[in-house]
Amino acid sequence: AYYQADGRGLLKPGYKHIFVLPSEGGTPRRITQGDFHHRGTLAWTNKSDAIVFSANRIADWEYKSLEGDLFKVMVKDGELTQLTSTPGKEFNPVFSENGEKLAFLSTSNALNPYRNAKLNIMNWKSKKTSEIASDFDRSIQDPQWLSSSLLAMTYDDFGKRKLATISTKGKVKDLTDTLVGSSIGRPYISGSFTASSEGYMAFTQGSSSRPADVAVINTRKKLVKLTQLNEDLLAHKNLGKVTEINYKSSFDDEPIQGWYVTPPNFDPKKKYPLILEIHGGPHLAYGPHFSAELQRFAAQGYVVFYDNHRGSSSYGERFAMLLKYKYSSKEDFADHDSGVDAMLGLGFIDEDNLFIAGGSAGGIATAYAIGLTDRFSAAVVVKPVINWLSKVLTADSGLGQIPTQFPGMPWEHVEHYWKRSPMSLVGNVTTPTMLMTGEEDLRTPMAQTEQFYQALKLRKVDTVLVKVPGSPHGIAGKPSRMITKIEHTLAWFEKYKTKAAE
Repeated sequence: AYYQADGRGLLKPGYKHIFVLPSEGGTPRRITQGDFHHRGTLAWTNKSDAIVFSANRIADWEYKSLEGDLFKVMVKDGELTQLTSTPGKEFNPVFSENGEKLAFLSTSNALNPYRNAKLNIMNWKSKKTSEIASDFDRSIQDPQWLSSSLLAMTYDDFGKRKLATISTKGKVKDLTDTLVGSSIGRPYISGSFTASSEGYMAFTQGSSSRPADVAVINTRKKLVKLTQLNEDLLAHKNLGKVTEINYKSSFDDEPIQGWYVTPPNFDPKKKYPLILEIHGGPHLAYGPHFSAELQRFAAQGYVVFYDNHRGSSSYGERFAMLLKYKYSSKEDFADHDSGVDAMLGLGFIDEDNLFIAGGSAGGIATAYAIGLTDRFSAAVVVKPVINWLSKVLTADSGLGQIPTQFPGMPWEHVEHYWKRSPMSLVGNVTTPTMLMTGEEDLRTPMAQTEQFYQALKLRKVDTVLVKVPGSPHGIAGKPSRMITKIEHTLAWFEKYKTKAAE
């Protein structure tokens, strides 16, 4: 049933297994069996005679992507023991240094588009398991032992990734909220760390004006920055300033957090064109982090606004679940539209030069928005879903997406799928629109983009289609492709920017 994957194409027959290899070299030996995938974090027992891992070994595993249990496999003979059987997924096992406790994460199997990951600790001798900090309304990530009673972890909170400690009794202590990491193109939450048993953690540290460097912090919050990797490139440049803005959605007064980037040498007495840039996911989040794309837009003279609309992560399960069965909708559009109004209220935005852009789920939101309003002078829709009825049956993500993001199969809920599709609103669109998708995208296949392009052409709306050669869903995965995306976007907006804002 799962036959293709974005970035990989058609999948070759076979299963992922665990092998062991002598440290001095030799022949790899497989120690897991069966027609199942065995992958993820591997945890060696203290005696180094077994490995603990997570796998979904139920009969119809392809259709049950929210399931997974912990197993122990003996290195000598491959004897397999199931350690957990709780409904949902148990994963990311890690032993304490003395081997007496096993920490791991778990998530619910409820058919929801978002779920918090919970921390659990198993007594290795008795196999008794306890959930730690069960009322902590954030998703715990990457637990690592600092001592027999203390772990380091990260969690996302209000647009930032925090490095914290958590005791085996559930007490959480924040250490720093300056983690950034793998995302450079757009300001997504990211960042990673490695902990030692001496109480020190090395992590990727950054800011709104710098990508990640390496820093070290201890449990007493003493922080030392070890690198300055981008000073030769950025120290002499005048970058855009990132400022936080908070407002309420016109739909229901839900509080929304956002940020805006002002151009270098910004003068609040002047009027500037505005770009609304919408994040993907939709259950991801932006934050006040370095972004090459948004800095380039700001350098061109635009104020760039971005928000964490309802459904975004880092605000707890309630906020994330506000989008269940509703993406896209008038509700999340109201979050963005109210943000544009809040920006206009600051007094330095030219109301005649408003632009909108987004990729993936942000591309869906952008295409949906221009079906609801004509306030934007131009739009750039990147790798969108245009027709949910066809998308879930052609993309690589349908098996997991249908049961968690929709009330049922598309042929049983045609009206629901259609109502959420930007194509249902294409008859309203008058906004000049650039469409851009990778030619090898299997997550939001090119046919989605082509449907919207053809529909806009039939309606004689000014539109262009940019196909990115060799690109899967992650267009910005190569610097050259990221530059292509940025410069095409700017060229399109410049074409429709009025002289008053130049």
